[in-house]
Amino acid sequence: MTKPFAGVRILDFTQVFAGPFGCYQLALLGADVIKIERQGGEDMRRSPLSKEWAERNMATAWMAINSNRRNIALDLTKPKAIEIVRKLVTKADVVMENFRPGIMDNLGIGYEALSSINPRLIYCAVSGFGHNGPERATAAYDGKIQAMSGIMSITGHPESGPTRAGFAVCDAIGGMTAAFALASALYQRTQTGRGQMVDVAMLDASLSFLSSFVTDYTIGGHVQGQSGNRAQSRLPTADVFKVKGGHILLAVNNEKQFGALIRALGKPDLAKDERFVDWSARVANDAALRAIIEDVFASDDAKTWEARLTAADVPCSRVWSIAEIVEHPQLAHRDVLQKVQTRFGEQTFVGSGFRLAHGGGGIEREPALPGEHAEEILEEAGYGKGEIAALRADGVI
Repeated sequence: MTKPFAGVRILDFTQVFAGPFGCYQLALLGADVIKIERQGGEDMRRSPLSKEWAERNMATAWMAINSNRRNIALDLTKPKAIEIVRKLVTKADVVMENFRPGIMDNLGIGYEALSSINPRLIYCAVSGFGHNGPERATAAYDGKIQAMSGIMSITGHPESGPTRAGFAVCDAIGGMTAAFALASALYQRTQTGRGQMVDVAMLDASLSFLSSFVTDYTIGGHVQGQSGNRAQSRLPTADVFKVKGGHILLAVNNEKQFGALIRALGKPDLAKDERFVDWSARVANDAALRAIIEDVFASDDAKTWEARLTAADVPCSRVWSIAEIVEHPQLAHRDVLQKVQTRFGEQTFVGSGFRLAHGGGGIEREPALPGEHAEEILEEAGYGKGEIAALRADGVI
């Protein structure tokens, strides 16, 4: 079955995380993505967190979101490289980049320049703050947006202060928003026949994900602070609790679940205790309820309590490590992790976060070396072998 974006060609100038992550989503779903990197490849290839792979110019964090692409390495300071881009764009549906606003314009390959060549072109620019407004030219990274957006103001513990999420959450939000925006623009083009500029700001996207907290303030006047591990519901049974040798998270948010919890704990009489007869009483007697729960939890470890509570239909989870969750049979059942044969042997990658009945996402092409597909890409653009050899000799490719 044909994948949803089969036949869509993307010129991918993205680097680091937000842009590549968004482009990866369309690549998984069949888009022909031509990644245009600088000579030697982008810095993310050499992330110091994976020294062995960085020395191969294939850092694991880079490979994680760069499968299903062909690759050409260009020196965009050279006019002949810009000429190559302008030729490639004639057959492209999408250009995607995440440079600071103005950089692509200065190179002569911004939206206005490229859309004049191909009016059907959809040009997606991902940046921290978008292409207009007072922060337009301000540099942005995930940590900055986590801090600025309000995410860090609600993350962490009151006694220790704000903390950032354990992964680049704003990059991921920006990238996934860009993928959705591109899909929307491509669908709209089927009706209008016209391309357009797609301007994705990480700050805007992050606020859209924080909509309930924003509205809680703009309408209700409530300013959320750090709530530790407690859920947004603020209920005392939607939090992390100590167990023997570890921790378990409860997500008990309604009366049915509370009843199941106290029965599983062997404390059914708590339902008649005036301190815990309803949610208002439980919130008022939060500390007493926590003490009772943790006293029982101290009798067994997290795995045992997770199994026992899950069997009783109590929403919960022990804190799993990455090494543990990748072995979970649920992931195998849904093909979340895909094993790919590469030049380095079999490697495992994360595919799409959803399944389609027909033509779903998958990895068919391993992460590429810088410039690996230069010849075939240029031949498709109309360059002869002699011209390609000359471009290589001149350091253009």
